[in-house]
Amino acid sequence: MRILIALTYYRPHTSGLTIYAERLAKALVRRGHQVTVLTSHYDKSTPLEEVQAGVRILRAPVLFRVSKGVIMPTIGLMATRLVLENDVVHLHLPQFDAAGIALRGRLFRKPTVVTYHCDLRLPEGLFNRIVGAVVPVMNNLAAIFAHRIVTYTQDYAEHSPYTRRYAHKVAIIPPPVELPPARADSIAEFARKHNPQGRHPVIGMAARFATEKGVEVLLEALPRVVEKYPHALVLFSGQYENVLGEEEYARRLMPIIQKYQQNGQWKFLGVLNPAEMSSFYPNLDVLVVPSLNSTESFGLVQIEAMMNSIPVVASNLPGVRQPVLTTGMGCIAPVGDANGLAESLLEIFNNQEKYRCDGREVGKPYDPDSVAAKYEALFEEIRKELKRD
Repeated sequence: MRILIALTYYRPHTSGLTIYAERLAKALVRRGHQVTVLTSHYDKSTPLEEVQAGVRILRAPVLFRVSKGVIMPTIGLMATRLVLENDVVHLHLPQFDAAGIALRGRLFRKPTVVTYHCDLRLPEGLFNRIVGAVVPVMNNLAAIFAHRIVTYTQDYAEHSPYTRRYAHKVAIIPPPVELPPARADSIAEFARKHNPQGRHPVIGMAARFATEKGVEVLLEALPRVVEKYPHALVLFSGQYENVLGEEEYARRLMPIIQKYQQNGQWKFLGVLNPAEMSSFYPNLDVLVVPSLNSTESFGLVQIEAMMNSIPVVASNLPGVRQPVLTTGMGCIAPVGDANGLAESLLEIFNNQEKYRCDGREVGKPYDPDSVAAKYEALFEEIRKELKRD
């Protein structure tokens, strides 16, 4: 099959959505499909067209930004040509341009699938309120035109207003998760570099430094943890500087974080590549996912940690709580509750062996090739339906 994947941001932008799309695109190529990604040229240092791991990437020129989105005047022409050239249209939402691309898929009778990653929640402000009103309209139009809507878990599908509205179109497919195997010497070198004093316990967080991720909840929970474990260390993996739309959030929290940095209790690692992430997880005692709202629908990093037998404390949010609930590898903390997060961390530190299991078994349902096979079956199912009509 010739498969068109469309999303606002693709690699090198780092988020759960872009990582998902990249893993799926590569898996589909490995399975013999031709995959084209249509995305924005948000980073002028990247080429307008290139091929990575067999995936053809086309980037539409960006005229200007709108909050966390972009305006691309030529994307309509590009989408028309690409929808006609391909057999399947696969959209990743939230995405402002998805409605127009989905309409083309419907008009040209191409199986059109939306993967709905999360509800959109923007920071406060008049302009963001306007954007927050417009984008859901476009997402709803995309859902009307699409033949199926994929989401990660039944839990999220039943709680998101978006997926509930289109329940008759929803299909559940787990997200693709993979990590290269970590060598013992690489794990030890990571520890020497990032935790030379051997601080313990080590709390990991892997995320963009963004409002919905709940960094402040971890900061509020730390005093209780440090009281009992004065040598505790937070290792934060992910973009923490110049995060789009999160400048005010960073300005508010950085003075607090700097105090922990001065005490050797917090370290920013920046964006780590897959090999580095493979060494990151074994150096943790726990991973935290203290997300605050439905902008987070799962948290791929939870599965990555569990594949390394590292327990997780996750917020009690639809979808986000599922990895812990299905594996028993961790604790669920009330949303936005620093005391609850602290209690969960202390529980895990006091009972480490209770929260261990076979990481290989945890990872099996999320193998990218298995996920790609489920998408193939869904595309084929829609194609047969269209032939019957």
